[in-house]
Amino acid sequence: MKSQVDMHKDPREEIVEHLGSLRGFALSLTRDGSAADDLVQDTVIKAWKAIDQFQVGTNLRAWLFTILRNTYYSGRRKSRREVSDTDGLFAATLSVKPDHDGKLALTDFFKVFSQLPDEQREALILVGASGFAYEEAAETCGVAVGTIKSRVNRGRKRLIELLQMSDGESIDITDQATLGVINSQLAVHRYQD
Repeated sequence: MKSQVDMHKDPREEIVEHLGSLRGFALSLTRDGSAADDLVQDTVIKAWKAIDQFQVGTNLRAWLFTILRNTYYSGRRKSRREVSDTDGLFAATLSVKPDHDGKLALTDFFKVFSQLPDEQREALILVGASGFAYEEAAETCGVAVGTIKSRVNRGRKRLIELLQMSDGESIDITDQATLGVINSQLAVHRYQD
């Protein structure tokens, strides 16, 4: 008879399967591709060093997202003494406008999305774009399930308000990650009402 450990993959091998999701989450938090890549790299290094602390058979993805989230917020606390690009002039030189002419340009979405509080953005990304269940998102953030539901609901409502949309209105954009966040949150709202 196989032991519990034998039935599960080595978590070191499974980490690779979560890199795309980790990068998407990191990008939503940092809003900068290079910073997101650095955050994912730091997360993988920390996870690798602490792999003995991971309980085989539990949710590796949630464990990795928790490490990434904690690393991000630790970095933010440290960076408060650094000079930031508050007016966005430097960041604007690095960005490229989307090639499509849809109702909502990707840059417009990110501008609106960045206006949400960190907790709401985080909840929308975890539940909407990353496909986490409310329970998984709550565990990742270290809060109650009701808190995550509330953050998702408030974030979704604020997005709809900032985008000046109605609940039934469709969004014409080509970026699948962004579309996933918005559409899943609109769908959740329609089914809850």
